[in-house]
Amino acid sequence: MENLTIRDLDFSGKKALVRVDFNVPINAETGSINDDSRIRAAIPTIDYLLDHQAKVILCSHLGRPDGKVVESMRLAPVAKRLSEILRQEVLTASDCIGDEVTAKVNALEDGQVLLLENLRFHPEEEANDPAFARKLADLADIYVDDAFGTAHRKHASIVGVAKYLPAVAGLLLEKELNALGKVLEHPPRPFMILLGGAKVSDKVGMLENVMDKVDTILIGGGMAATFLKAQGLEIGDSLIDDSLDTAKMLMDKAKSKNVKIVLPDDVLITFDKIGPDAKAENVSVENIPPTAKIVDIGLLTITLFTKQLEKCKTVFWNGPMGIYEIPQFSEGTRAMVNTMTRLHGTTIIGGGSTAEIVTELNIASKMSFVSTGGGASLKFLSGEKLPGVEVLAKKHE
Repeated sequence: MENLTIRDLDFSGKKALVRVDFNVPINAETGSINDDSRIRAAIPTIDYLLDHQAKVILCSHLGRPDGKVVESMRLAPVAKRLSEILRQEVLTASDCIGDEVTAKVNALEDGQVLLLENLRFHPEEEANDPAFARKLADLADIYVDDAFGTAHRKHASIVGVAKYLPAVAGLLLEKELNALGKVLEHPPRPFMILLGGAKVSDKVGMLENVMDKVDTILIGGGMAATFLKAQGLEIGDSLIDDSLDTAKMLMDKAKSKNVKIVLPDDVLITFDKIGPDAKAENVSVENIPPTAKIVDIGLLTITLFTKQLEKCKTVFWNGPMGIYEIPQFSEGTRAMVNTMTRLHGTTIIGGGSTAEIVTELNIASKMSFVSTGGGASLKFLSGEKLPGVEVLAKKHE
């Protein structure tokens, strides 16, 4: 990685403003955190700074409060959980800027941690307002970006602050860029991409950018319906995005590059309203009724995809194979998870819902790498520059 990291600076006695991604799911009724993996992912950076006698000021967003204070989106549950993990008190503030925050920052001692309140309570955060960014920057001596999941955003706490402070990468951001960078540079082959989820449009750039490196692309989930329709097959009432021409273009490009695109041979369909009581049946893709909806890949396709994956040395996976939230439509995704745990090659999970599924099933440790950023990982693999990375100091500067 070409960016400077926290290892390159002296933090002793310094105030470090650390942008983390603590956008974790919180149970609205109990206030408890359902999945703390994003908190845990930031621990190596926080521990490093504490070990080097820094005053650590953490800032993050949570949810989409649209520039207003939303009580259910306060970061108090995050501070409580972080205190438990660090085994030390994490101080909190009722805002992320202002006199109270400045006073709490100035009272910090070396080795203490302060978590600021939700950045997105201020509309200036997402607007990348320079004055707001300056107020955040005035709290610290050094800026550390450890929030890969938001690195594709041009927000004040991500790009604005870096204009006013020395800006370096945290250990998680470094780990993300190095792991995903290997996919772009020299992935061990055969290299396969397993894609699901609903939208083709989200993944076009990535597919085009890796077409010279990938050997096989397996397509399930809602994406498969778009590709099947592009081949002239009946897909019933299945949801597709406006990407039929794009799907045809990608299939033509893959053919010209000698890349194999593998679509489902069979699928699970339902005629019912999508919900916990919906019933499903397995049909071939040539026999999808006009009133049916595709909800998962079928049994033959599970076997087909499994055999393909077992051949590979590198796999990048983004997107579930079906409507995972409904148990009877989750078998395809679960089967792919089980297959991935058995592979002997490099297995990379591309963040978002796929990372949540892997974490929920307690098999994240069996993957080579689980990204904390869904949108950011796709942007990075598309070859696009990430604003949050571009503003950081470079080693050659």
